[in-house]
Amino acid sequence: MNQLEQLRQYTTVVADTGDFQSIQSYTPQDSTTNPSLIVKAVQKDAYASLLEKTVRDNREKSTEEIIDRLLVSFGCEILKIVPGRVSTETDARLSFDTEGSVRKGRELITLYEAAGIDRERVLIKIASTWEGIEAARVLEKEGIRCNMTLLFSMPQAIACAEAGVQLISPFVGRIYDWYKKSTGTEYTGENDPGVQSVRRIYNYYRKFGYKTEVMGASFRNTSQITELAGCDLLTISPELLQKLTESSAVITPRLSPETAAKDPVEKMAVDEKAFRYMLNEDAMGTEKLSEGIRLFCADTVKLEQMIAKLRQSP
Repeated sequence: MNQLEQLRQYTTVVADTGDFQSIQSYTPQDSTTNPSLIVKAVQKDAYASLLEKTVRDNREKSTEEIIDRLLVSFGCEILKIVPGRVSTETDARLSFDTEGSVRKGRELITLYEAAGIDRERVLIKIASTWEGIEAARVLEKEGIRCNMTLLFSMPQAIACAEAGVQLISPFVGRIYDWYKKSTGTEYTGENDPGVQSVRRIYNYYRKFGYKTEVMGASFRNTSQITELAGCDLLTISPELLQKLTESSAVITPRLSPETAAKDPVEKMAVDEKAFRYMLNEDAMGTEKLSEGIRLFCADTVKLEQMIAKLRQSP
């Protein structure tokens, strides 16, 4: 078996892309999107028509509403391909707005349900700020499942689990990027800080019986992926999915509930004050969270500009 086939024995494989063709090629269980992936997709000839049609059919609506419908259109097309779930992201500019995030989550689910999609097949992605986590707490109680993104630190992970969210997406590659830049060290294998972060979170969740799923994300190489074999889910770009199919090197499970039970970690209480203090003490987590929000906001603005240009065309 190639590495992708081996990985599927231990972990649910998720496609990290807005490219339908790539999703069809690798037959993942689920798929995730974000503003950057959607902007990248609609600039391709194969998907430009989807944006054009969404704008044409909704000219009388606000730009915000058009973006929502575009995101849901992508999600619906993806759900024709994958048997599981699709993750759709809220506007990153709502990252510090609990009420706004709740409203947006409800609006997106309403659009999906109007399109005939059961809410159990949709995960609403929200940034793992305190406000975002509190929004997810509300949405989860309404049966709207959430995927907490831009997660870089243990306090974020613990707060998400305590809020009862469905799934978290710790960003392996971006953690690696920060440590590589700050230390000048090339990390590999189990010494990779991003890999270590996900292992700590996974072990904590499984040891203390949290039901929240852990989905490693944002990979830079296949080593980071294979070192997390056994994680609940891993969302992987088409480029790295291809590399996994090209290798037959043996993969062994690295994470399991049995190993997690032996972890000496102690349970921590994380209220809002502890969350903010602990995250502030984590330079990497603080910087990458802020940077990630800024980048996603910038890509949403790019999408707004594309829509504005199409509105002006006859």
